Amino acid sequence: MIWYIKNSVTRKNLMAITGLFLSFFLIIHLAGNLQLLLPEATAKLQYNSYSQFLGGNPLVIAISFVLYACIILHTADAIYLAIKRRKANGATYSRDRRGRASTWYSRHMMALGVIVFVFLVIHFKDYWYRYKFGDLPLDENGNRDLYTLVMVSFEQLWYVILYVIAIIALGYHLLHGVFSAHRTIGLYHPVYNTIIKVLGIIFAVVITIGYIIIPVFIYINHQL
Repeated sequence: MIWYIKNSVTRKNLMAITGLFLSFFLIIHLAGNLQLLLPEATAKLQYNSYSQFLGGNPLVIAISFVLYACIILHTADAIYLAIKRRKANGATYSRDRRGRASTWYSRHMMALGVIVFVFLVIHFKDYWYRYKFGDLPLDENGNRDLYTLVMVSFEQLWYVILYVIAIIALGYHLLHGVFSAHRTIGLYHPVYNTIIKVLGIIFAVVITIGYIIIPVFIYINHQL
């Protein structure tokens, strides 16, 4: 355990693996959330049924614990490595000129990660906690009405803006993180390097646009 805590290479590998798992989860979560864009009558019953399935399926519940662990480990490793890097570089770290050789988002992965993590805490509190432990009404099929809860939150402009900012931060985090994670775990080769980078950019853009469309569409639709 002590060896793991002090071994930066091991922690970087674990952060890369947990990051890739979380990236895969983003695809699954987006696919489920896109149901919110269906016609209201269909979306409500289908989304609530989908949420009930996720909350009651033993396999999904087991995977959810892996998800929680990945979020905690990914965050803890990022904080540890950032602190260690700052100590190693000393005072010159904040005055370096890496901008000449790197993108701004790759130099601010920690800040982007903090924005995403804070949003996750809010997100879990507003949806996961209230769905699990709150007193939500039931829809006509007897499932907890998470759909209406989501609709009400996305009718509020401040919440939509908060959501969009967090997703943009996530997009930039993915823009560097996906490619970096593949390189960290050793999937780096001159022949495949460009392909992985392009696919990483496409993934980050699709995820960002996909998640942003949902609250913006719902908000605009409810204003008409």
